[in-house]
Amino acid sequence: MEQRLAIEGGAILADASDSGNAAVAWFSAHPSLAKAVGEGAQSAVAKGRGGAFFVDTGTRRWVARPYRRGGLIALFSRDRYAWTGEDRVRSFREWRTLAALHALALPVPRPVAARYRRAGLTYCAELITERIENTEPLSARLEIEPVSLTLWIAIGRCLRRLHDAGGYHADLNAHNILVDSRDAVYVVDFDRGSIRRPGAWRDANLARLYRSLCKVSAPLAPDRFSATEWETLLAGYRSLPAAADDAAHGPA
Repeated sequence: MEQRLAIEGGAILADASDSGNAAVAWFSAHPSLAKAVGEGAQSAVAKGRGGAFFVDTGTRRWVARPYRRGGLIALFSRDRYAWTGEDRVRSFREWRTLAALHALALPVPRPVAARYRRAGLTYCAELITERIENTEPLSARLEIEPVSLTLWIAIGRCLRRLHDAGGYHADLNAHNILVDSRDAVYVVDFDRGSIRRPGAWRDANLARLYRSLCKVSAPLAPDRFSATEWETLLAGYRSLPAAADDAAHGPA
């Protein structure tokens, strides 16, 4: 069950668990994530994680991420977004998307707490999720060694499970797919993601991942990614039966 706590200029969203309460307390003690890095958080998390960093409180291990703009607009505002209402705050929307997917035992990080703070007509936002231990991005794995066909199948099956639950990822790429030491697969960074009804977005998700894999593997050895690996991933994706109740996925 989610809980909302009002703070000066904004609010914090968390669940009512001990972890959620601990994150609320941590947010309260760290009004600035940038300053938190200098107070003991480990910076420079894996490439593609959007400026996230690890937080180790001694009893909790989290990933904290401030929301950052990219592209040309970042020249004018790196971390401010137009205020259009609390329900559209990026950290709150991602927290709720992750909570819905995690409740279905899907391979995504458990959301812990989300925060925003307004300043006039703009706001900044941050998210804390539980750290998935002993993982590395698929992109990093490819830089080191070829990925087994068994793992490509597992990646395809993981994506199919998410899609069947309506899990739309706005930026599915080789950096946002994590693989652990036992080759279990996870998907992270659901900023601008949502729960959707089945549709063409599934194919668009896969097409985006394909372009990312082509880009990442271009400077690598030819055995890292080819048509064979992609077809194997798709075979894993297609190996699961269709979801029984598409209507349960919610609105598009």
